[in-house]
Amino acid sequence: MAIAFLNGQFIDPADARVSALDAGIQHGVGLFETLLGGCGSRPSTAASAAAGASAAAPTHPHTGAWAMMLEEHLNRLAQSARELGLSAGLNVDALHEATMDTIVRAALPRARVRITITGGDLNLLRAARSTANAASSSGEATAPTTPARPQGTVLISAVPATEYPPAMIEAGVGVMISDAKANPFNPCEAHKTLNYWWRLRELGLAAQRSGDEALIFSVTNHLVGGCVSSVMLIKDDECIVPICRGEEAQVASQSTSTSPGAEASRAIVLPSAALPGITRSWAINELAGEGMLTHKRMVTIADVLEADEVMLLNSSWGVLPVVRIEGREIAGGAPGETARLLVNRWNRTLAALAGN
Repeated sequence: MAIAFLNGQFIDPADARVSALDAGIQHGVGLFETLLGGCGSRPSTAASAAAGASAAAPTHPHTGAWAMMLEEHLNRLAQSARELGLSAGLNVDALHEATMDTIVRAALPRARVRITITGGDLNLLRAARSTANAASSSGEATAPTTPARPQGTVLISAVPATEYPPAMIEAGVGVMISDAKANPFNPCEAHKTLNYWWRLRELGLAAQRSGDEALIFSVTNHLVGGCVSSVMLIKDDECIVPICRGEEAQVASQSTSTSPGAEASRAIVLPSAALPGITRSWAINELAGEGMLTHKRMVTIADVLEADEVMLLNSSWGVLPVVRIEGREIAGGAPGETARLLVNRWNRTLAALAGN
């Protein structure tokens, strides 16, 4: 059954109530993560090993509960909270425990798990400021008091996972080019904030044109990703991905060190508007194990159209081959060898975690 964890209590998702004054509702102040989890039979040691080190091993061995790369998702959430000033230090251990408990209580074989944190009730923030201001202006020698601290809202939900048609994975999908552009100089752009409306709007517009996703480019016309996914290209047996947040300095340094003379001065890397995808990192590691190099760089539309393979990666569908872009066929209109490899690896990892 579907279930939600809201600020320490487990309730039916339909009964979850958040204050109308919550900063997430009022101003979109918040972050979220989405991943797959579930409860299956208890995995064997061999099955757990087959799942790979990056996939979270079940925390509840008696229930067979599992969560795909939960630690990676929580670490990204905590890093975003620090960088954007939402929270200096999320209690990752507590979130991990609450997430696994939510999955156990839902008792679904495969669940879509969403972790949401917001800035909390604005009334509490005003109360804290009023208390502090009153204490500083009174000048009275009173015993020190601790003003009410604004507490963020923590909401974790586990509902039945979306079931994607097998043909969608096996035959590949078509994508459109988004008219909206991402701004690499917006500090919130490369984080999973609650401001997802514009991305979902572009996804809906793509669907109206028979597209399953839309590719988003930045205002400098460099690829950022899909509306709800990361993008990976394969060209001449090598992998190419857009630079993500946090990778700019490393990529710039590598470009400079390999660019002689005057070329070094042109090794410019702009801030990235691309989210550091969890499934993207998993796929890069899988391909590295096969001996395939990955190049992180600024990617143009020409790179996309000339690629041998294009894939969309996220934590819900895993790996989704792209065979058409705006009606133009990619790689002969069929999923390529690399896509098939990663799809099989993703499915095998999920099966291992579920104990199948």
